[in-house]
Amino acid sequence: MEWVTRLHLPKPKMVATDVDGTLIDEDEQVTPRTRAAVAALVADGVQFVLATGRPPRWIDPVVEGLGFAPLCVCGNGAVIYDSASDRILHNSSLDVASLAALAELAERVLPGCGLAAERVGESAHDAATPQFVSSPEYEHAWLNPDDTQVARAEVVAAPAIKMLIRLPGATSADMHAALAPHLDDRADVTYSTNNGLIELSAPGVTKASGLAFVAERVGVEYSAILAFGDMPNDVSMLRLAGYGVAMGNGHPDARAAADEVTESNSADGVARILERWWS
Repeated sequence: MEWVTRLHLPKPKMVATDVDGTLIDEDEQVTPRTRAAVAALVADGVQFVLATGRPPRWIDPVVEGLGFAPLCVCGNGAVIYDSASDRILHNSSLDVASLAALAELAERVLPGCGLAAERVGESAHDAATPQFVSSPEYEHAWLNPDDTQVARAEVVAAPAIKMLIRLPGATSADMHAALAPHLDDRADVTYSTNNGLIELSAPGVTKASGLAFVAERVGVEYSAILAFGDMPNDVSMLRLAGYGVAMGNGHPDARAAADEVTESNSADGVARILERWWS
């Protein structure tokens, strides 16, 4: 691997990073080196933002690892979450009619798929709202202890920040290629694993739109943002930022969208870039 180095970049005013495959290592931990680099930039008054496909309720372990609670772009841009106050500041959902139409489309184009929906309440831990529901046909791509299995009709019975479509044995890239041409701007589609899982959000909702919301809220120009990511759901954010950095372990689409490729998440790739200004 030939690592590209840029030594004369202006100091960013905001740093935004994906979580899985990027900020945390293969053991899902924030390493001491990464924690120290992030602490240094925060102490310097720079805004730090998590931008992740994770829902708000899965942010707590990252907050614990960082040692502070940042603003978060969750659900691939659908939710803006203040982890310090446990408040949902903004969300963009697919409505029931859209979910029903998208479910029918997915089942036609990807026969045998299972469906799930991610919902959001007023906080990350709103017990009154079943936040993840799935049909009996849905097989998880990873451990999800929060799942509530319901009839297929119930999956699309309430607004959702994203619909998840799972087809075991397929690749996410092939699923994306099959479904995307049929969406006709009814939803945004992306993926963060190639293990037979794609995710649909409301039209125009991406990590870039979520990050733009945060940047405008705190008064930072896009050109002053440094962003990190590793998968196709990070591409829009890497392009929005003034400087986008892909991980050495990243998907080819993320690497192609970035201005630079750092080392892998297991080799402190994020910290190595941050230490140019904060060490």
